[in-house]
This record gives sequence, structure tokens and C-alpha cells, in this order.
Amino acid sequence: MNRTPAVRVVGRDPLPGTAPRPGTPEVWLLPDAAGYLRARGPDTAHAVLAADERRRAAALRPARARTRYTAAHLLLHELLGAYLGRDPASMTFVRERCPHCGAPHGRPLVADAPLHFSLSRGGGPVLLAFGDVPVGVDAEAVPSASGAEEVARLLHPGERAELAALPAADRPAACARCWTRKEAYLKGVGVGFASGPAEVRIGAGPWPVRNGPWWVVDLPLAVWVDGPAAVAACAYRERAAGVVRWWRRRGRGG
Repeated sequence: MNRTPAVRVVGRDPLPGTAPRPGTPEVWLLPDAAGYLRARGPDTAHAVLAADERRRAAALRPARARTRYTAAHLLLHELLGAYLGRDPASMTFVRERCPHCGAPHGRPLVADAPLHFSLSRGGGPVLLAFGDVPVGVDAEAVPSASGAEEVARLLHPGERAELAALPAADRPAACARCWTRKEAYLKGVGVGFASGPAEVRIGAGPWPVRNGPWWVVDLPLAVWVDGPAAVAACAYRERAAGVVRWWRRRGRGG
């Protein structure tokens, strides 16, 4: 079974008309944030984004960061509207409680909607993921050799060992791959880096390490992304995993 989510490209693929397939998220790639905003017109973001989103965008520097934030959040509203059949401007966002500390800064959700989402607009291309299960997504540019060494110091001991076993030329890409997997997983769980990136092992090798009911998969971006090398990953929780295991135990018990 192929567990890699479908990757759709803004500007190439039509907007969704139905919810994602049960159990497997859909990922959207925005290759050109500035072009997307130009195509939507100068007033659309102000009309659609909530006041707090507009304030956060206005405070960002440099201008590229402001553009990426505005485009990512406008696309989030647009895609949620398409998936849910709602006005994109009508979205109200809430936060789940953090599984780590119980404070209300866990996964973001749309109020009164059974659709999970995640957004990445940091060092790599803008990505958004949607599913009927909790999901996390992340994309990062491949760092320099010195940057990879700095990041590697923050990783799980097992991941550091995996990186050390690689040829030096392969370490930056493997380090970025490990970081995106880890961040996607922690976004999906809803804890972020509250407990530190060394606490959980996701893996820097060819295949991610499975963590409980969570699948972590690498996303192929080279086909769609021009410019600096980037890697991406998506994490999502297995659908109804607890119910399936309970049912199987019941079946064995007669």
C-alpha cells in the first residue's frame, strides 16, 4: 500500500471538490507565493484573512516573509473553503490542548469542522496538508555542510549516528530530511519542540522510523520546485488505529 499522500500543485491542479480520501492526507504545494497573491488581487487577503492574521503578517520582516505568510494563510482559507463548502472568509480557528502540558496551544483546527490541516512556510516551499486524521507537514531547504553540523547536534543520538555513517557530501540532505520528518511528526502530534528535538527518533536514513500509530513519509518535491534544493515530509496518524486493535483483540477472544 502506497502511504505517500498525493501532492497537488497550486496553479496546475483544480481546487478540491470533496474531502480527502479517508485515512490519507492530501498535500498542496505553492511554488510561487508572490505570483499567487498577484493573481488573487490586492484586496483579497484583507477581505479573507482574520484581523489577527493580518496583524501577524504586517509585523513580519523582511517583505519576503510577509508575502509567504500572507499567501500561505490565504491559500489555507481558500482550500478549507473548497474542502468544506464554506466561504473562505468564514473560517474560525481554534487550538487543541497540548498533549505535553495541557495548555491551549496544540494543533490548530477549524471550529466545528472534521478536517485536520497543517501548514509549512519556513525555510522551504510553502506546503499545506489536509486530512480526516491529524496531520503535520514540513519543508526545508538543504543546509550548508556547516549548517548541517549545527542541526545534527540537536538530534537524537541514533540519528546523529546515522548521519555520521554517511559520506560527508550526503550529510546535509540527510540532515534536512531528518529535520523535516521530525517537525512534521511533532506538528501532527501537536507538541512542537516543547520537549526538544532529541527526545524522539524519526530517522535520518532512507526510511523514517515508525512511531506508534503515526506514519511519516518523505514527499518528492524535485519535480515541482525550482531553485535551492529542498526536502519535505508529511506525518499523519493511522485512521482509527485504536479501534482496529480493540476489534482484533475482541475477535481473537471469541
